[in-house]
Amino acid sequence: MTGHSTVGGGRYALRRLLGRGGMAAVHLAWDTVLEREVAVKTMRSEVSGDDAFRERFRREAQAVAKLTHPNIVSVYDTGEEREGGGAVPYMVMEYVDGQGLRDVLENDIAAWGAMPADKALRITAGVLAALDLSHEKGLVHRDIKPGNVMITRRGAVKVMDFGIARAMQTGVTSMTQTGMVVGTPQYLSPEQALGRAVDARADLYSVGVMLFELVTGRVPFDADTGLAVAYAHVTEDPPVASSLNTAIEPALDALIARALRKNPNERFRSAGEMLAECRRVAELLTGAAPSIAPDAPPPGGSGAGIAQAVFPEFGAPVTPSPYALGGGGAYGYPRVGGDTPPAGPYAPPVTPAPVPAAGGGRPARSRATWLVVAAAAVAVALIAAVSFVALTRGGGGEPEAGGTETAVEGTAEATATDGRRYTPGDPEKTIAATECSGAFDHWDQNEHAGAVAMPDFYDVHIDSVKACIRAAGWRYEDDVRYEDETLKGEGMVIAQTPGPGQPYDPDTDPPIKLTVSTGLEPVS
Repeated sequence: MTGHSTVGGGRYALRRLLGRGGMAAVHLAWDTVLEREVAVKTMRSEVSGDDAFRERFRREAQAVAKLTHPNIVSVYDTGEEREGGGAVPYMVMEYVDGQGLRDVLENDIAAWGAMPADKALRITAGVLAALDLSHEKGLVHRDIKPGNVMITRRGAVKVMDFGIARAMQTGVTSMTQTGMVVGTPQYLSPEQALGRAVDARADLYSVGVMLFELVTGRVPFDADTGLAVAYAHVTEDPPVASSLNTAIEPALDALIARALRKNPNERFRSAGEMLAECRRVAELLTGAAPSIAPDAPPPGGSGAGIAQAVFPEFGAPVTPSPYALGGGGAYGYPRVGGDTPPAGPYAPPVTPAPVPAAGGGRPARSRATWLVVAAAAVAVALIAAVSFVALTRGGGGEPEAGGTETAVEGTAEATATDGRRYTPGDPEKTIAATECSGAFDHWDQNEHAGAVAMPDFYDVHIDSVKACIRAAGWRYEDDVRYEDETLKGEGMVIAQTPGPGQPYDPDTDPPIKLTVSTGLEPVS
């Protein structure tokens, strides 16, 4: 803020600027009532001019204030300060006497080229412990990165800025007009990059990006623009961490690779599960110092793998990556492999040579045309999504990175009578009826009283989805929409309204809308 020496009606006296970012400034301040040092974060006036944003900011601050954990920076107070005829939100937080993780990492890079693996795992474990509690309370951070982690003088890990990224997602019009974008592209999960609904697994992807950076000294993806980085999260394979730091052991390679899966269902199921794996891997480490490969390739981020990664049905068949992990396909990403990661080291992904389509397939020229169309479609989606992704630096955030996977589940293909490719669905892909009948209350009951969080029906056979909905006494539209696509196969749900995790009130909301695959290749 400009021209203010106090906030909170004079209670908090601002002493010195601690940091300034794209959307906020942080000051060391003195609480004149409780006589203690605090940190005061004030939002930029360009961001805070939207009434909806200020209201969401207030709610998020209240939600974060309920998070009491030794690895979370405590929130003490929140309010608004008048400036230039408008209201600027501020948040009063615990003052952490220490260093930002970004500074700690840069010191380690200067000394060894990267952070020692045992230290990186200890810090990551602290972040995951904080997320374990926040996720239990229904709060997804959405912007995990070194810039939002502090290390105290005694080595304790403190995660900050819970809820701010979500608060920034309101006031779309005003933020777009001022060129503001929310989040940090280098750490965004693929589902965030595509503007889709997110859950706790998006944070775990960001933790994977951060761990990759700690042990290699660089992010998996980087580019000249935030859009290019977001594009890479959706379409490109991340480097294998040990190809950059040869001291990284197979178990740590496997942990990072699993966290960076594009499909949320193929990552760790919870922060607690990933935390347990970090501790297990830490016990296996030999203590070797980082050894950065002198001929390591530069960071990826071109988005060149879009044909095989996002729209494989428009190109040649794709061989699953040798380090594919299991799960049920969600968010539009293919499901591959089993539920347990392989014990050995992860090999780099292999790009398969193009092969002709099975009998009746379209000529190569037609397929190439569809690849261009597919690439353009994802580009448009990313442009729209990245308009909500903030490139911030310093106290409010900083630019940083993410990872990918090009594997596609193996499906039996055939040829329809009109020459189009056809993929049958899998009736054994089901959802438990209790996912509907026992659905959790939506996290924001203030705004959506009585609503539950909508289950994820993606890549589940329509018969099972209908049974789940009926078991809960909910309603779905009888006129199910069918769409041609060959990735999931006939009878598999490929879209739903409300989306996964979105609020749904069975008593007042309209019937659930479902879109189901025909299994047929789209008509050219």
